[in-house]
Amino acid sequence: MKTSFSLFFIIFFLNTFSQERYLEKNTKFSKRTYTYQRIKKEKNIKLDFYKPKKIKGKVPLLIYVHGGGFSGGDRKDKVSTDFAKEMAQYGYAVASISYRLTMKGTGFGCTTKAALKVAAFNDTSKDISYAVNYFLRHQNKFKIDPNKIILVGSSAGAEAVLNLAYVYNNKILNRNFKFAGIIAMAGAITSTNNITKETAIPTQLFHGIQDRLVPYNIAPHHFCTLESAGYLKLFGSKAIANKLKSINKPYYLYSVQNGNHSWNSRPIYQCKKEIIDFLYYDVLKKKSRQIETII
Repeated sequence: MKTSFSLFFIIFFLNTFSQERYLEKNTKFSKRTYTYQRIKKEKNIKLDFYKPKKIKGKVPLLIYVHGGGFSGGDRKDKVSTDFAKEMAQYGYAVASISYRLTMKGTGFGCTTKAALKVAAFNDTSKDISYAVNYFLRHQNKFKIDPNKIILVGSSAGAEAVLNLAYVYNNKILNRNFKFAGIIAMAGAITSTNNITKETAIPTQLFHGIQDRLVPYNIAPHHFCTLESAGYLKLFGSKAIANKLKSINKPYYLYSVQNGNHSWNSRPIYQCKKEIIDFLYYDVLKKKSRQIETII
């Protein structure tokens, strides 16, 4: 009995310790750059991989997708690197990825055809899928848990990760693969029809209610008029949360009453507690909560 009790105590202690590391900082991590996809006639696509040090076993992986209207932005900008470093200190592996900027020189305004906008969502979702597939193929090398891959995106990146999780017809990843969670900052999708009890994953949504670029609820992208070439109806954070609520699936909606599109990056600095809380309780411990916060 003593041996069994001692063994139980050791296992309990190790499990508790391994979980709590995602609530407290470990200040050391390493960073390396990798090419995750080679594309003919285009530049190779790279990512920066941040790995927490002195952690045994496989760890959850956050894939961060920067914003920039699908025409700009950089995986090495301050917002991206600050987020990656912060989360690596909490014990998560982080991949800050580049992707093809298919709208460079075109823009994403109301004069850009809606079909091109949808294509940009899908092209970026395709590149993210390449990155995910790269890690799945090399999971032992990177020591990541293939069942705990979480998507994180800002603005255009948020649109891309939401599109990947809930809209995109993926022909790269195995049909049985499912993301462990998603964090979208000022994102939206073209339809909520594919959010079902089978496809839903823990989803954290940050959005300024007064955002005039990416709608908070249901409205045209950039609030373009119906007559404009760029008219594209989108379903923002509120609409996504409402759909998840209606099918009794977990979500964490953080709304900012007077917030504008700057909330595509402000959560990284102002909502660290909420992000850590969501990742720990909703993704890792699968508490299946439904939370709505308005500030």
